[in-house]
Amino acid sequence: MTEQFVVGIVRGTHGVSGEFKVESTSGEYDHFYHMDEVTITDGTNSRLVKIESVKEGNNVLYMKLAGINSPEDAAKFNRWEIVVPREKAHKLQKDEWYIEDLKGSSVWYKDTAGDTAPALDDNSVVGTVTNVLEGGSGYLVEIKLSESCRLLGDDIKFNRKGKVNTVYVPFKDEFIGKINIEEKTMQLMHLWILE
Repeated sequence: MTEQFVVGIVRGTHGVSGEFKVESTSGEYDHFYHMDEVTITDGTNSRLVKIESVKEGNNVLYMKLAGINSPEDAAKFNRWEIVVPREKAHKLQKDEWYIEDLKGSSVWYKDTAGDTAPALDDNSVVGTVTNVLEGGSGYLVEIKLSESCRLLGDDIKFNRKGKVNTVYVPFKDEFIGKINIEEKTMQLMHLWILE
């Protein structure tokens, strides 16, 4: 199966012909002009739909899809995601990553100034990236903590019910260091951010 990426989110209707307002997840819009069809999904239901037109307006993209011909039809898809194969997604620039590529990465910490990841073991891996979410002032890396990491105390690793904690770390240079997509690793700059 082809890898699929969320490239946009339906943010409402526009006009009387069934156009959507679309927010680009990358902030870029040029790649939408090279698409013939997209999948729209709410996470449970999906539809492969032909694109009839795409045009830009005030920091939003207007998209008309085949078979959606009124504001009432378009309103049914509010907040649905627009998904395409990797080759149709926005081309990455330096220091950009697809969220799907970050998921499953081992998050490691080493208490030295070294640039390279240590041999990943139970002591250096503090958790695993499960998602990257939009927060109020930027993106947050969702990390499920490792039960076996000896760098973290049980009060950090486990909640009151004994379940492994999930934490959210700002996706900013001061908290996230080196990222290696090929090796699926992400460096954590400070342990205190997990508390």
